[in-house]
Amino acid sequence: MAWPIPDSDGAYRGVVVEGPVGSHRMERFRPFRYEVRRWRDGVIPDILEAVASPQRLSSDPDRARSVLDLVGSVPALVWGRDELGVGDMWNSNSVVSWLLARSGLPIEEIQPPVGGRAPGWEVGILTARHQTDSRLPVVHGRHASL
Repeated sequence: MAWPIPDSDGAYRGVVVEGPVGSHRMERFRPFRYEVRRWRDGVIPDILEAVASPQRLSSDPDRARSVLDLVGSVPALVWGRDELGVGDMWNSNSVVSWLLARSGLPIEEIQPPVGGRAPGWEVGILTARHQTDSRLPVVHGRHASL
């Protein structure tokens, strides 16, 4: 997940989802949109800011593929807003927890590093659970909301 969007060449950066930052009304302006990217050999610009080493969640290549396959289905909720009213705002942590929960990984067992926090984590999980309830609509697309 990256913001702000530097130019209109999203395909070059592997963009599969765009969403609004702060407000749907402002998303027509590039600085008020974020991108969710999926591309081979992509770069995580702030990797050095990570507070701990990566956690191995699975060694199953099919599970890894399923996570990657889901990236294009990430709901484009408003970044920085609590659209579900659960006291947690949508952000990059939400995208990660949504992907892990939707892929079937044991999300309840995954914790932030010791001394770390993950604001937005719960809203990703709740959104994923909301979508898996067959009685509720699945959220997709650029202007998704719950």
